[in-house]
Amino acid sequence: MKFVSKVALVLVFVSLSGCSVNRATGNFDPGMDLSQTDVFYVERFEPDNRGIEKIIADNLSVRGFEATFGEEGLAPDNTTVLVAYVDKWMWDITMYLIELTITFGDPETRAAVGSGNSYHTSLTRLTPEQI
Repeated sequence: MKFVSKVALVLVFVSLSGCSVNRATGNFDPGMDLSQTDVFYVERFEPDNRGIEKIIADNLSVRGFEATFGEEGLAPDNTTVLVAYVDKWMWDITMYLIELTITFGDPETRAAVGSGNSYHTSLTRLTPEQI
């Protein structure tokens, strides 16, 4: 009987471990001169209605960059980096942001110069501001 309860306990831990996956990654073009990068424009992801574009712009501003946000194609002329994002939400008792991917691009060509991804499952959920 003790053996069965130990096996059951191990199975519970193994099954729950899949629920607590966390991942945060990022990369940036090493040839990019960040000293010339000071004006960001965050384009709203069309399906998003939670204001993630404002959260990203506010975070960039706190870091000392000039950052504005709005609809796609309306970036100011002085924009040096175009920021796009994709947010993915899940339901587990409440809605939560499971994954956020941010891409930094050239405002003229839209070619990516950097990206970041944050993935947090239900047990380790973070607020959009924390992600």
